[in-house]
Amino acid sequence: MAMTPEELQILQRIETQLTTMPFYVVEYVRSKKRAGLSPDTLLQYLYRYQHFFQWLQREGLAQSSDLASIPYTLLAEMKKHDMELYIEYLREETIPYEKETTKKRGDAVVNLSIHALKSLFNYLTKETETEDGESYFYRNVMSKIVLHTKKETASRRAQKISSVILNEQEIHEFLHFVEHEYEAMLTSGISKQRFSRDKERDLAILSLFLGSGIRLGETARILTKKVNLKKQLIDIKRKGAKEDTVGVMDQAIGHLKSYLSIRESRYKASNEVPFLFVTLYGGAARPLSRRSIENLVNKYTAAFAQGEGMSPHKLRHSFAADFIRNGGNIVLLRDQLGHSNIETTSLYTNLSNKDNQQVLNRMEKNRTKQLDIRSESPN
Repeated sequence: MAMTPEELQILQRIETQLTTMPFYVVEYVRSKKRAGLSPDTLLQYLYRYQHFFQWLQREGLAQSSDLASIPYTLLAEMKKHDMELYIEYLREETIPYEKETTKKRGDAVVNLSIHALKSLFNYLTKETETEDGESYFYRNVMSKIVLHTKKETASRRAQKISSVILNEQEIHEFLHFVEHEYEAMLTSGISKQRFSRDKERDLAILSLFLGSGIRLGETARILTKKVNLKKQLIDIKRKGAKEDTVGVMDQAIGHLKSYLSIRESRYKASNEVPFLFVTLYGGAARPLSRRSIENLVNKYTAAFAQGEGMSPHKLRHSFAADFIRNGGNIVLLRDQLGHSNIETTSLYTNLSNKDNQQVLNRMEKNRTKQLDIRSESPN
């Protein structure tokens, strides 16, 4: 399958990082790449390994002069206490931030480092093989490190999400705003020219998020030849390089048709440019990057809300909540969103609190009525 310029750049960065890594990390990356682990994840893991190996050197645990020379026997001998010290260091280390300030890592980044190390140690102790057919080593110290995550009920998580998504009416109003009202807010001629050029494309992107629930990365990788307007289906590439087909709502199909009718003439996008969503750069069509898609979603949602914008992921949440509100079941939604775990999908069953609130209102009304009856009755 064709790769976007961003994906090619990520692969180049991976290869650059591998030149400084020990051979067993190179083997790990090659193996996981074949198994379908996304390049994004592999690159982030490599950054985590680099940080970990550099810490080993600073602490005097690794005597090697360069990272590539750190032997796997050192990892085999690591003590639980050493790993706990490293995790503590991850949480406490101050790192550069904006305007010459510093900050500490959030839990998500710390947990990413732990996941990365767990994955590497699992590979080295279970999937590697020496000439004798044995794994490189068997003592997995990372198996003793437990991830402690904050516990939240599904209802609580749903409430946090529902506060930053569009409801059914707002979805309609938002798309109408972009199509008919947004241009009037623009003050410069250049802004109006760009909007006029990109209107059909941008509407197709926004409508597709809200009419199918696909992810940002999946949207950026859509190939024109994989769009079936008649059957209202699009073949996409899910996480882990899994091929899938997703259904699309009528309104999104209509916006896609409008975009495709001007795609070649307006962006000079011939058949040699396989990706569906493109931009005009240097007089030629280029695939629209994930960052560009993210920025345009933020731009339009911020203008609509007259405040803070939203991410493509929030539009995905909006679609999922609307799917459930309209009677869709959790299994169908799981397949539509491409979730591998139905527990993730079950979150959306708690997003609509109308029935729950109606019950509470009735309870309140009945309790008040009982108080009124008691107050009116003679002593």
